[in-house]
Amino acid sequence: MPSKMEYIDKGNKVSLLVSRVVSYIFLVFVTILSLFSFYLLLINSTRSNAQLQAGFTMLPREHFFDNLATAWNDQSIFFLPQGMLNSFIVAAFTCILTSYFSAMTAYGVCVYDFKGRNFIHKAIILVMMIPTQVSALGFVQIVNQLGLTNTYWPLIIPAIAAPATYFYMKQYIDSTLPLEIVEAARVDGSNEFRTYNFICLPILKPALAVQMIFAFVASWNNFFTPALILDKKDVFTLPIMLSIVRSRINSQAGDMGEVYMIILLAIVPVVIVYLFLSKFIIGGVTLGSVKG
Repeated sequence: MPSKMEYIDKGNKVSLLVSRVVSYIFLVFVTILSLFSFYLLLINSTRSNAQLQAGFTMLPREHFFDNLATAWNDQSIFFLPQGMLNSFIVAAFTCILTSYFSAMTAYGVCVYDFKGRNFIHKAIILVMMIPTQVSALGFVQIVNQLGLTNTYWPLIIPAIAAPATYFYMKQYIDSTLPLEIVEAARVDGSNEFRTYNFICLPILKPALAVQMIFAFVASWNNFFTPALILDKKDVFTLPIMLSIVRSRINSQAGDMGEVYMIILLAIVPVVIVYLFLSKFIIGGVTLGSVKG
């Protein structure tokens, strides 16, 4: 006869198995729910404007390359590949500069003990509370006075100072960077820039990768700021081109198939960047969210 402890152990195993099955079913459901919108986008990119207006369907149709050609050759937005290149240039420089210099700022605040350090930290955090729209008028006036309209410098240079990225990197440095390493590097004669670039940055690589992804996506999808300073077709970014195409939907010239195709093409670079840096996300988010 099985003992009481054996019954208890068997019951625990069954309970554990049931909980795992329920967890897997729930995760599969959430995954399908998350991917359904992407599947629907892919399906709609294969349908013509008339088919899209006819109603919903789960099956692809035969107009994928027709929509691709329409979006690719739409002269009203100049040239779609040019818009994708413009957006990529801005997003790439933005994510690199934001991550590097925000991490440098956080490094300085964490490593150096100087008067006013807490004040500087609090001032940077307060900047996070100011919406972009509040300073938009002054920003546009400065851009016009400097003659930087229809250039990408106003989209790239301000991204160097990113309070949200600074805050994340400071939390990560506090929790993962031993100050003894910095002191040891100084004793060995390493200068401050070498210590930061060759000793600290490799330790911060997971958090940097996460912030680069966030910064890239934010810049890639940014419509508000480029719309304020760009008014020439050859310098339009992808969100501006998409807004032009979407604005024609209510008229006879609108093509919903083209809209879905542009949205699909806009997602591809983001997915590539995510896949390239995804191996750092779990470790970066987990460690960076813990305050030391």
